Amino acid sequence: MNSRKNFNALQERRDFLKTSSLGPFLAMANAYPPMQRTYAADSPNERFKMGFIGCGGMGYGDACGMAYYGGDFVAFADVDVNQTDRFKNAEAITKKPSEVDCYQDYRRLLERDDIEVVGIATPDHWHVKIAVEALLAGKHVFCQKPLTLTIEENKLIRKAAQQSNKTFQVGTQQRLMKDYFMTATLLVRKGLIGNIKNIEVYLHTGPSGGPFPTAEIPQNLDWDLFLGQAPYCEFRPQRCKGTFRYWYEYSGGQFTDWGAHHVDCALWALDQLGKGLGPVEFDGRDVKHASALDDKGMPTCDDYYNTAVNFQVKTKFANGVEMLICDKNFNGILFEGTEGRIFVDRGRITGKPIEEERHKSLTEEDFIALNKGKPLEDHKANFFRCIREGGLTASDVESHTYAMNACHLCGISARLGRVIKWDPVEERILDDEYAQTMTAREARKGYELPTL
Repeated sequence: MNSRKNFNALQERRDFLKTSSLGPFLAMANAYPPMQRTYAADSPNERFKMGFIGCGGMGYGDACGMAYYGGDFVAFADVDVNQTDRFKNAEAITKKPSEVDCYQDYRRLLERDDIEVVGIATPDHWHVKIAVEALLAGKHVFCQKPLTLTIEENKLIRKAAQQSNKTFQVGTQQRLMKDYFMTATLLVRKGLIGNIKNIEVYLHTGPSGGPFPTAEIPQNLDWDLFLGQAPYCEFRPQRCKGTFRYWYEYSGGQFTDWGAHHVDCALWALDQLGKGLGPVEFDGRDVKHASALDDKGMPTCDDYYNTAVNFQVKTKFANGVEMLICDKNFNGILFEGTEGRIFVDRGRITGKPIEEERHKSLTEEDFIALNKGKPLEDHKANFFRCIREGGLTASDVESHTYAMNACHLCGISARLGRVIKWDPVEERILDDEYAQTMTAREARKGYELPTL
């Protein structure tokens, strides 16, 4: 009960920050140490023409940052016309509302030749389709996490990014939190806590809820377009807005929502984000879901949340090191080495190695090297710097998709309630034909993924 109360309190705070006009900047102030405005484009000649797709709460913060650091919005798109109107009239996002166009169908925005940069903050099941189409249309892309819905999508967006000469930033901003996740990563990589023995990744306990009644589709919402590649179903308000992530049809629950941050940073610290790297075994037998799943891992009803609520997924690397991904009423990562343990989240880094000030041996050059040679600055400032200067962004597509492989494999093993073994070189599940089918999904007709 206390866990649920804490989760609800945190969710209420997050919702307030998302909807308040000060939200993006308050959230940024709470999450990051002070950073200089190192790369804001003030000259009109330095600013890009931009479009934004998915104008909800998370999108609001992203659009504010993009407008501040890099460009001027000329178009917005959202399946809910009320959302685009909100963006158009938001002072922090739009300088000249009369010169901005709004679309309900994102494809109209991507057709525009004048748009150079696109931000995407739709529900998760739309990320890859829109991002690939944006790259094919010649746009630079900033896309919210989790980038993908399936392992098949990881391969597709990776290929699209490799073939494109455009800049792509995934919205996993923890990779630029110097005093927290960057410091933890360098402590681990430089052996300052010894050889790694175990890792524990803590993700928020998932919510349960339902039964949710059907309702009349609001006139301002294109429900069919919202569903996209997902199967058609009757409208329930809880299937969209911020709670879409608690339905496997559109997301992966906490495995992908917070896992995209903390599993990502755990693997980043271990230098395990690449082909042939990462865990090779996933044990999802100790998981409780929000509603019943059948023996194929499919929800047995359509009026309850269906993603994982309580979970203890044990993963193992080829060298025998184990990483536990489990639910708590908080987020963070615990690294245990032979010479001490450290815990890190968005507001603290603690442990004996910190008390002994081992982190003070880290140099500014260490941090810059970790950030691929770029100076440390805001996540969106890094995005626009890379557009102008070239080079990989802090959270590039290639590395993020390997983190997402691990997140999706947690979900597959949890849904099936069994151990699955993974070949990280071939990117295939071994000796389990049905589990392998869950690495992809059949899209609804008319919403198929692009082919490359």
